[in-house]
Amino acid sequence: MIGIIGGVSPRAGLDIYKKIITETVAATDQEHLPVLLFSFPNLIGGRTQYLLGNSTVNPALALAQVARQLEAAGATVAAIPCNTAHAEPIFSVFEQELIRTNQKIKILNLIKETVSFIKRSFPNSKVGILSDFGVRNEGLYRDLLLKEGFEVVESSDEWQERVYAAIYDPEYGIKGQSLPITNKARLDLHAAMDELKKEGAEVVVLACTELPLAIPESDHNGMTLIDPNRVLARALIQAVAPHKLK
Repeated sequence: MIGIIGGVSPRAGLDIYKKIITETVAATDQEHLPVLLFSFPNLIGGRTQYLLGNSTVNPALALAQVARQLEAAGATVAAIPCNTAHAEPIFSVFEQELIRTNQKIKILNLIKETVSFIKRSFPNSKVGILSDFGVRNEGLYRDLLLKEGFEVVESSDEWQERVYAAIYDPEYGIKGQSLPITNKARLDLHAAMDELKKEGAEVVVLACTELPLAIPESDHNGMTLIDPNRVLARALIQAVAPHKLK
């Protein structure tokens, strides 16, 4: 059974569940896969805030607690729909906690699944990364993509500030104003992607799970947009029922 460790942006958990449904071969309700979505945003601290040193509580401990609850409820494979949660200071502690308590649940890695997808589908492409500070500063996609031989483009400091605000600003950012997404957030993100285009990006990773909520399109200005949540949804289906994967 699929498990989703939610609460790391509550909408991201709901988003990946929707994408699991969309990517499943099913003609009736009964033909869809069982999925457990456990969302405890009240327990899981901010990932970027921890990485930037603005919080001393590692969210890995709460993430591991949710994973244990999913396993106890019957999940055999799970994933965290949050890019920043996969930063080494968080994800390594999360894995250590599961080992310490002898958990058997298989955890898919969002970053590795996405890079593997890019390697299969867009070899030799120049990859742009649109992300918040946590993902950029930790080099989550950059380091793995460079290791695989890709050229990588990331936002300048000026544009990184605008992308961060488009996600977190309480008045117009996606986290605070997601129904509907504000026009300013979308315009700023489109402009940031245009800057990546000027640097030669051919493929852009929407490397924050809020970003596909604001940018549901599959391409922008001639660049292919990669939604890691959709990649992860497909990987979860593949892990439990490959014959059900579209």
